[in-house]
Amino acid sequence: MTMMTVKNKANSTPPTITAAAIQLDTRVGDTQHNLEACQRLAEQAVKQGAQWIALPEFFNTGVCFDPGLVAAIESEDGPSARFLREFSTRHAVVIGGSFMCRVARGGVRNRYVCFSNGERLGKHDKDLPTMWENAFYEAGDSDDSGELGRIGDVRVGTAVCWEFMRSQTARRLQGKVDVLIGGSHWWSLPNDWPTWLTRRMEAKNAENLLASVQLTAQLIGAPVIHASHCNRIQSRFPGIPWLTYHGILEGHTAIVDGHGQLLAHRSKDEGEGIITARITPGYVGSQLPVPQRFWLRPRGLLPTLSWHLDGFFGRRWYQKNVKDLS
Repeated sequence: MTMMTVKNKANSTPPTITAAAIQLDTRVGDTQHNLEACQRLAEQAVKQGAQWIALPEFFNTGVCFDPGLVAAIESEDGPSARFLREFSTRHAVVIGGSFMCRVARGGVRNRYVCFSNGERLGKHDKDLPTMWENAFYEAGDSDDSGELGRIGDVRVGTAVCWEFMRSQTARRLQGKVDVLIGGSHWWSLPNDWPTWLTRRMEAKNAENLLASVQLTAQLIGAPVIHASHCNRIQSRFPGIPWLTYHGILEGHTAIVDGHGQLLAHRSKDEGEGIITARITPGYVGSQLPVPQRFWLRPRGLLPTLSWHLDGFFGRRWYQKNVKDLS
């Protein structure tokens, strides 16, 4: 993990900032289209006064089990990182998001990178891939806490998607950050399965996304800026070629204060767009003790099964098709 201190122009951070989070209608694997959408929406956010802008997990590509995504994996100084740096420089803002990044040892990480006024604040590799994500990247370093660095006196951290569902995320960051900037790529249960089978589980799955973001804010005692996706996706499953997934990304782009209260929110039904809110960075004290259990909230039967099954087949596919490519 790389951490640094970035000074703003006044050498101090204002007591409140205007934060924005972007919700993308992503085209899976189409980096050029997605970066153009990010630029268009981020410029809208700047026009609305945003000083900090959160992009979602996999903002450049989205993800599903599509072997073609291997070609979209980038280096740390590839097009997506350059977009973040150049946008941050041009507009003098803080902006961050995650993308699949090939690292020096030949593997791939889901790397969150944040820039402030054109300088890289820090990076964080997601701790554990989720389900079929195992086919494209591996777990982050064990000593990577999610702390990115400081902007003035503000300690900045990040979390990505199901990191919001794990108690170890709050345990790593509790009392160590004044604001968390992150995002998700959180898919629904299959929407072409019988509704009698999936209706209740899907309601719980959608609830878990927003609730886990709010709970993480309470546990770390700091505001959270959370970006997301709202597009429909179709995918195969690793190791199960006869089964096809049809679903939608859950949205729930949100800005939350350190007490877990929603300041701004965008549902998937509202489509692509931005939200903004004024936040006060700072540690307000943890509202709850961090649970000793691994998962903050119950996942449900199908997500639990997918976690193990897709993870098993995905890791095997990654070792054969991704990890050792140069």
